Amino acid sequence: MTTAFYKELKAMDIYKTTMPYPFSDFDRQLLTLLYQPMIGSEAVSLYLTLWADGEAGEQEATHYQLMSLLGLPISRIFEARIQLEAIGLLKTFRRSGEVRTFLYELQPPLDPKTFFADPLLSMFLFSKIDNTAYRKLRDRFVRPVEAMTDFEDVSRTFTDIFLPVHAKAGYPEPITNLRERSRKGYEADHDFDFSLLLNGLSEQLVPRRVMTASMKAIIAKLAFLYGWGPLDMQKVVLLALDEENKMTEEALKKAASEYYKITVSVTAPKLTPVYRAEQPKEEEQALPETKQDELVEYLESTPPVQVLRDIADGKEPLSGDIQLANQLVMNHGMNAGVVNVLLQYVMLRTDMKLTKSFAEKIASHWIRKKVTTAKEAMELARTEHDEYMKWKTEGPAPSKSSGGSKRKPVREEKLPEWFYKKEEQPKPADKAADESFELEKQKLLASLAMKKGKGE
Repeated sequence: MTTAFYKELKAMDIYKTTMPYPFSDFDRQLLTLLYQPMIGSEAVSLYLTLWADGEAGEQEATHYQLMSLLGLPISRIFEARIQLEAIGLLKTFRRSGEVRTFLYELQPPLDPKTFFADPLLSMFLFSKIDNTAYRKLRDRFVRPVEAMTDFEDVSRTFTDIFLPVHAKAGYPEPITNLRERSRKGYEADHDFDFSLLLNGLSEQLVPRRVMTASMKAIIAKLAFLYGWGPLDMQKVVLLALDEENKMTEEALKKAASEYYKITVSVTAPKLTPVYRAEQPKEEEQALPETKQDELVEYLESTPPVQVLRDIADGKEPLSGDIQLANQLVMNHGMNAGVVNVLLQYVMLRTDMKLTKSFAEKIASHWIRKKVTTAKEAMELARTEHDEYMKWKTEGPAPSKSSGGSKRKPVREEKLPEWFYKKEEQPKPADKAADESFELEKQKLLASLAMKKGKGE
């Protein structure tokens, strides 16, 4: 995942889900058996989660909640989302502002006949499963038409049974802005030069009436699938024409397949995902160059619960620690990356105990300072470190029985690796005095930096 991906979607971005109409169990079967082999289980899990949200109504939530429900970092949720968009199962709308809001409009799966008739979808599925499994699925969902040779249609028409009654009861009130129950499939932006294609085909040989909108769509998809230009597609069109100079979509697909086998390979082409994010600014395109950059990306893109697991070497964190992390994100609106920095800083300063009062005091300061990124949180922790240490050593007022005795000295705990700026080096005396703690710190923080890929 590049930096540009996760900057397109953040944990605190709001989303709500809408559906054109209730989906059925048959839609779920199509999603599971036809679409899942192409887009993977994570994209299907995201779709099913949004489906459940849509059935509950258009309620707003944060992507952090999706991260918690799916157990995925924001980068993988983004990748699952764009797969759903590309395959035609989701339309995404964005409203910019102080807090970005995304509207996710779920689209139903295509009906089986349309799915298997589409050259891209059918070839995509075929490339993911073997021929036997493909035929089995096609036979399951696309049933042959029942033979009606010995039958005649005796069904009554509407006007045979119903007659209009001219009563003065008025008219039903017109309703506008109704959602259409339709399956429009996916959008393809492949540019194809139809003028060059038609220039090489005479009107007598290929009547222009043959080139309907649906036929042009099939031609463009086949050209994209096989990597052909207008000149190759001219040959395919000529192969697809019958004796009466007519052409069907099935004949066109068959001609393209035969031409590909003759000129390129007997093995069908495969479709693989290529993510095309909006082009970010030049400075956003660079991959992380240092361990510090990798750690920032890890902290920005990982759910706080996963960071707690990583700190604990994979063990499940206590419910109180999870509750504190979720409360900071959900109730106080802190960015997940900022919360992750806070968790690291507090736990390493309190001998791996997540002290709630200390964490909340620092969190309150960061909220007032409007800290929104992990990098800003790191910098503020550096500049305010001495002040935070005073807060840590401050305890409740001494009781009368204490006689005003001095408080016992507090042991100095470890600091996160990111606390030290790149050009700064620990003093040799300090390193010698606390070598065991330093070794433990390096082991923990190196593990965290490397675990960036663990949830991605």
